[in-house]
Amino acid sequence: MGGTASPPPPDAQRIVEALRRVVLGQEAATREVLVCLLARGHILLEGVPGTAKTLLVRTLALALDVRFVRIQFTPDLMPADITGITLLTGTHEFTFRPGPVFADLVLADEINRAPAKTQAALLEAMQERTVTVDGTSHPLPPTFTVFATQNPIEFEGTYPLPEAELDRFMVKVQIGYPTAEVEQSILTKYVDGFEADRTETYGVQPVTNADGLERLRQAVARVRVEPRITGYITSIVRGTREAASLTLGASPRAGVALFKAARAAALLDGRDYVIPDDVKLLAPAVLRHRVNVAPELELEGVTADQALKAILDRIEAPTA
Repeated sequence: MGGTASPPPPDAQRIVEALRRVVLGQEAATREVLVCLLARGHILLEGVPGTAKTLLVRTLALALDVRFVRIQFTPDLMPADITGITLLTGTHEFTFRPGPVFADLVLADEINRAPAKTQAALLEAMQERTVTVDGTSHPLPPTFTVFATQNPIEFEGTYPLPEAELDRFMVKVQIGYPTAEVEQSILTKYVDGFEADRTETYGVQPVTNADGLERLRQAVARVRVEPRITGYITSIVRGTREAASLTLGASPRAGVALFKAARAAALLDGRDYVIPDDVKLLAPAVLRHRVNVAPELELEGVTADQALKAILDRIEAPTA
């Protein structure tokens, strides 16, 4: 193939190990989250309450030694509660007081409980990596990444995220219930003194910092992607638009997201080139929130993942 395979970067490997030591039994989810972080993307986490979504992000912040902030989204949350406000000081000067979005890793908890204008304020921050208040732009940290959680069950008082906003998330990571064996291991951790609300009990030492993360991201940008791989990505994305099972296909932004995520996955596997499996394994996470299943199939219980699997099975992966 003309590329080299070697062990993954030590920092990346140690971050994975730290996550898996604390967040038990969620190997696929932790990998997808790290892939997205290395690819400079934002992450939508979906899972019922109590399935370690907050724990995952908090552990990641400890391993990276960066600032973590959790924002609880509620129906009365206003845009200024997220972005910050301009205040008139005693010296009759205006000064900007930054909101909680000015952090490295931001957990937007239950994002679909906030009204559309508040969601839109976060959307601008995600897209532009700046916040504009009273006509003045304030840059966010280079590490700034949003982890938004939503519950899969439709609870009362939720405002579903519009398609345009969903499209800003690089991946949608699904976190399910653990197996019986893992669930017992979680209880054993608590017997040994672990407490989710006390980070000192996690046993996680900083692996790297914001500069180290930036170096990993630069390494991702050097991963090679051959034309046959970009052709495969294009075929998958276009296949979602042509499938009878879907009423909404993926946008060109989805293809870019899959391209970037595949590069990060290759780096995590210690390769400086992308293989078709990098693309195929990440396609569901990158595409599931960007497509809509036809209503008649949805009534029959067909999920976005099932519809995507049929498309991926139909499209031939390139061979060496």
